[in-house]
Amino acid sequence: MTKYMISSAALAAAVCVASAPLRAQSTSELEHGIDSIAHAVLATTGVPSASVAVVRHGSLLYAHAYGDAKLQPPTAATADMRYAIGSISKQFTATCVLLLQQQHKLSLDDKVAKWIPGLTDGDHVTIRELLSHTSGYQDYWPQDYVPPEMERPTTPDAILARWAKRPLDFAPGAKWQYSNTNFVIAGLIVQKASGTPFFQFLRDNVLRKVGITSAVDFDQSGPSSVQPVGYLRYALGPLHPAPSTGPNWMFGAGELAMTASDLARWDISIITQSLLSPASYHALETTTLLNSGLSSGYGLGVDVTSFNGHRLIEHDGEVSGFTAENMVFPDDSVAVVVLTNQDAAPASGAIGSQVAQLLFRTTDPVTEQRTAQARKIFEGLQRGEIDRSLFTSNANAYFSTQALEDFKNSLGPLGAPKSFVQTRQALRGGMTLRSYLVTFDNGKTVRAWTFETADGKLEQYQVAPIG
Repeated sequence: MTKYMISSAALAAAVCVASAPLRAQSTSELEHGIDSIAHAVLATTGVPSASVAVVRHGSLLYAHAYGDAKLQPPTAATADMRYAIGSISKQFTATCVLLLQQQHKLSLDDKVAKWIPGLTDGDHVTIRELLSHTSGYQDYWPQDYVPPEMERPTTPDAILARWAKRPLDFAPGAKWQYSNTNFVIAGLIVQKASGTPFFQFLRDNVLRKVGITSAVDFDQSGPSSVQPVGYLRYALGPLHPAPSTGPNWMFGAGELAMTASDLARWDISIITQSLLSPASYHALETTTLLNSGLSSGYGLGVDVTSFNGHRLIEHDGEVSGFTAENMVFPDDSVAVVVLTNQDAAPASGAIGSQVAQLLFRTTDPVTEQRTAQARKIFEGLQRGEIDRSLFTSNANAYFSTQALEDFKNSLGPLGAPKSFVQTRQALRGGMTLRSYLVTFDNGKTVRAWTFETADGKLEQYQVAPIG
């Protein structure tokens, strides 16, 4: 049950420090774009299906499923099907803890030993360190497959007896290391502090409160609780049904299955802060600092990062046969949910990042004009030519004979750009910075970026590879 991170050239190019305004796109235009993205990614990756939900302006905008929920016999995926969401479940566990803190039944700063005696350094590790993956407890499930023993039932206590009584991997708070063990401990603490079975507390105090009706405890009910079949593949081979895990291996750490629309409702509750107190949401969404003062980039059960300059609260999830992505942009009232039925696959992250790009893309007339100009300059540079009237004296000095020769020799063989899209816009040094993602038919991708002065001249035009 590893944490499968987003990875795509488009995302790498989009993660930056400036924001662009939401584009006034029609619903039909967005739907067409989402459909195109989902179909293309499924075709490229070979993942059987994806269920996508999009929140815009704090409301559910669109929900649709693509591909096959089952290959034999072929069964089309539908938007009302539950998918396992894996480690996205962790933020629900963290929310249970925050609710109990609001009820004065526990504190994030409680030591683990107060609730579960006998664990390694339990009198030093705090609940906060569990939820932020800074405890030092070793991960019991780092693999992207199901080891044989995990096909048999276990108990949370048995997991802790084997993995949480080993020496810590590091001193509490010294490092960040993803560990499912932390959330098994947290689930047991929720159970003890509330006096209620963990999933019952989660269902009654969290899921139902935000309008989630489809969620089930996939950990206990198994494959029969979801309609899609979960698949895996060995290397580039054919798809095979993935094995199921025995009960309790996902307790507190990855136990939930639900529809994409219901996960989007959860995201709406984060955007509107409808369940927890403002102080609790602040704790959930604020990056944890290590003892050294470095940022971990992780809050409580969520990644805390940015995407194209927009604050992003994100987590992905993976369990046997399923991979999922959940992206929440609280300041923009936007969220993207992607659930897929193949494990160890990049489709959910790729669809999620491209849909987010679509939602935040700018196409005002000035942007379109500057993009067209930047593309024309790029194509000229591929021939070793520039129109020097477009540039400042500094930029003209930069484009020496040697520079133009190198631009021609390195960019010319790439051929005509397949796409040329602005991905970033910001102010710096009294100038407008614009970044572009340039793609080619051979799969090559480069980044171009310009600095534009107040009078419209270009002070800079540079090109570099992605990654």
